[in-house]
Amino acid sequence: MVELLLDAGALLGESPVWHAAESRLYWVDIDGRKIHRTDPATGADEAMELTEQVGCIAPRAGGGLVAALENGCALIDTWGAAPRPFGPAVLADKPGQRFNDGRVDARGRLWVGSLTSDKANPTATLYRLDPDGSLTEIFGGMTTSNGAAFSPDGGTFYHADTPSHAIRAYDVDAAAGTLTGGRIFHRFEFGNGRPDGAAVDAEGCYWSALWDGWRVVRFSPAGELIRTIELPVQRPTMIAFGGPDLRTAFVTSAGKNLTDAERKAQPHAGGVFAFPVDTPGLIQPLFGA
Repeated sequence: MVELLLDAGALLGESPVWHAAESRLYWVDIDGRKIHRTDPATGADEAMELTEQVGCIAPRAGGGLVAALENGCALIDTWGAAPRPFGPAVLADKPGQRFNDGRVDARGRLWVGSLTSDKANPTATLYRLDPDGSLTEIFGGMTTSNGAAFSPDGGTFYHADTPSHAIRAYDVDAAAGTLTGGRIFHRFEFGNGRPDGAAVDAEGCYWSALWDGWRVVRFSPAGELIRTIELPVQRPTMIAFGGPDLRTAFVTSAGKNLTDAERKAQPHAGGVFAFPVDTPGLIQPLFGA
């Protein structure tokens, strides 16, 4: 049931997001410094090259994209336009860090986290970027901020610090833009994949792509594992729902740092994959700037 949508050969494919108005799947290759937009109906793919790594993207209410780059966020007004810095370059004085995974909430704010290359020094941070360009620190003490997603009612925020092997859930105060009540949603056994990017479907179930796990998994709102989809790649990175009825799951993957034997076993590593789902995903909010 899993099909190869695009044999992209991405170094580090990430941040797939369905652009409903364009019927296109946008995604990034972080290490390749590219933003892609793919037409699932035809397989046609366009790539926009950047001068720095891009951790995640999201469509904007006013058109174009918001992008979390190496040191700060930026706005891209039209396809192919140069990014315009937006908000403070908060990571410019933090060597070894860059922005990573993010998710827009119902109020048009981007919740975006960083990662640090020094895994022995947990200094990565989750931030909230508001449409006025202000950037607020939510919490720190991580190494790889990942798995950001909201429940359908916006009352729960899910998040993972990938090396911890744990997904956590938080209560959201939407008006204040704050999180409380952090608790373990699900903890994975060590050695069988780590939680990377994620998405929530219309039933409130949380889907997680497992880095080094060869699969994506679906959890009930109570944190119970209810479905596993095996993939032909070792390092799936993130899942998104799209298509005209939001019943197609798209999964990006990574193709970097593989041995010859590993590459032979997964010749389409770095590709984008698709499979059908019974429960549709959610229409993702637009960033409000």
